[in-house]
Amino acid sequence: MKQFILLGFALLITQFSSAQSGTKNFIDQHYIEVNGNAKMEIIPDEIYLNINLSERDTKNKESVDQLENKMFKALKQIGIDLEKQLSVQDFTSNFQTYFLKKKDIMKSKDFQVIVHDTKTLSSLFSSLEKIGISNIQIEKVDHSKIEEFKLEVKVKAIKDAKAKAKALTAALNQEIGKAIYINEGSYNTYQARPQDKRMMIRGMASIAMEDAAPQIEFQKIELENKIMVRFELK
Repeated sequence: MKQFILLGFALLITQFSSAQSGTKNFIDQHYIEVNGNAKMEIIPDEIYLNINLSERDTKNKESVDQLENKMFKALKQIGIDLEKQLSVQDFTSNFQTYFLKKKDIMKSKDFQVIVHDTKTLSSLFSSLEKIGISNIQIEKVDHSKIEEFKLEVKVKAIKDAKAKAKALTAALNQEIGKAIYINEGSYNTYQARPQDKRMMIRGMASIAMEDAAPQIEFQKIELENKIMVRFELK
């Protein structure tokens, strides 16, 4: 019982001391609240492609292994590092259909390829098209330093908030002090999209493509950040 009394007495002394010293939390202080905004556009340097090799597309005239070897050769010729930029995503066959309907077994195989610029991307589409591989889709685009850019945008947003706060308080012949509260708020990333519709093609749908590699351009990845900051008013 004595311990509880002593603890309560200590808390009262602490609260009384804080009141006497005039210490305030940020809610009790005079402050200005502003929103900082920042945007950045970056060119993607990681383009993820899905390449599907299917015996069905060749009407079973070529096996998946044959298509695979042709693809490997074509990718090497345009400078693709097969060990670093190529991986197998899926391998399937219609064994179930064969046993139920006694049809020929047809296999398919999916690969993921990563290219780092649109020039290589254009060469890839053109080279694979020439050997009869055109079931290619772009899965996503990204940047190898995306996290660094996101942090840079946040810093710019805070600087924008500080500049706004200074301008507004100067109009009142006042000054801002230290930041007493920061809320990161919303963060948006707008992914780039291909501007050449021929980049998503299947089978003979791309027959209209010219022999030269198509000129493909990407919209830039847009990063946008909004941060709310409260600055003390002096």
